[in-house]
Amino acid sequence: MKTVSFAGALAVGLGGIIGAGIFVLSGTMISLSGTGALVAFVMTGFVAVILALEMGELVSTMPKSTGASYSFVYNAFGSELGFITGISLYLSFTASVSAIALGFGSYLASMAGISSTLYSHLFAIILILVLIGINLEGVAEAARADLFIVAFKVAVLVIFIIFALLFGKYLASNISMPAVNGVSGIFAASVIAMFAYAGFQSIATMAPNIKGGGRTAARAILVAVALSLVLYVLVTLALLSLLPGTSFGQIADPLSFALKSASAPTWLFYLVDLAALAATTSATLAMMIAGSQLVFQLSNDGLLPRYFSRTGKSAKAPITAVLLTAFFGIALMFTGNIYIIAAISNFGILFSYLISGFALIKIRRARKHPEKHSEFIKNAGLVLKDVFEMPFFPFLPVIGIIMLIAFFFGFPTIALSAGIGLVLACIIVYYALREDRDEPVIKIRFFR
Repeated sequence: MKTVSFAGALAVGLGGIIGAGIFVLSGTMISLSGTGALVAFVMTGFVAVILALEMGELVSTMPKSTGASYSFVYNAFGSELGFITGISLYLSFTASVSAIALGFGSYLASMAGISSTLYSHLFAIILILVLIGINLEGVAEAARADLFIVAFKVAVLVIFIIFALLFGKYLASNISMPAVNGVSGIFAASVIAMFAYAGFQSIATMAPNIKGGGRTAARAILVAVALSLVLYVLVTLALLSLLPGTSFGQIADPLSFALKSASAPTWLFYLVDLAALAATTSATLAMMIAGSQLVFQLSNDGLLPRYFSRTGKSAKAPITAVLLTAFFGIALMFTGNIYIIAAISNFGILFSYLISGFALIKIRRARKHPEKHSEFIKNAGLVLKDVFEMPFFPFLPVIGIIMLIAFFFGFPTIALSAGIGLVLACIIVYYALREDRDEPVIKIRFFR
């Protein structure tokens, strides 16, 4: 039964996007690139729109899939690339849970006047444990809870933007300064910016539960990305208005930091902190939904044990998948600072987007020539009619693929090494499991 409305789906998408990017990582982007953060947000926003168009077509073509990019790659290319993409994307979702929950902990510690990292981690862990219960109530209930949170935090962001642009003193001087670290700084900030936009995948993971199916999910994805792009740019301008760009470091509560440093009214400080707590709560919830739904789909497809797709008699969500996502979200908090966690998360997300672009090209070709690809269409469960199609095909997907490859050059070495290591580990595990199954070897001739 499809129980999630367009508003609910949009709320989950905005819940995933308007969280870490604005309330947690915007200050880190400014510290990496200065005014180049604006370029990074706009540039990655353009890529995010392309990806949203791709995701919109893919989710409307395969409306029964719950694994987002993983399901599209799995249906287009099979279990090998599907397994690698699925595991990489799952680590990204759990790292997102970790990074965003840490933002929640930092804001709560700031409100309480506690600067200890220990308390930030403790509050983050408590948040994840509380959200386990909401996840177990099912995606429809979680989406309804997100709707009210999103409305509140968007309203507060508008108030913050208006205050900063009216009373800030540094915007003109900041804008006149060149980007910190030049082009490399912009690409480094772009790594963070792509992490900030990643939340719209959470809509794709719940497509089967959305009223109106794939077309409604596609519309929700596009609206979520467009609204987020506008808010990201405006909040960055607001931060640059309140403080010199050099004042920001890799902190997890940049809006609170900027308001404190600018001696803003106490009521605004607490209002923004409350919105930040709401934003990081809803974003953590959205990423937990996406992670557990992805594990559920991997298990249903036989790439993970069936144990992970089981639900209890009274639960509306896969219990073991939710608990696994919570466990990894907590464990990854202790792997490094918030920039490294976000960068590790982004590797899997960018990798999944990259392969999804190729999947879209293959699926569009199959839909245009169904007589030649009837078996593929049947096995992949493709819908041929009443499907949302992205414009300017194939030019936009090709541009998206090229820009995604370029973004990898902005990764910190440790995150890039971890991502490549993960892909290699997935290949080894996949073939070890395949060998155990004694599957036949597939031989393909590319040239004759």
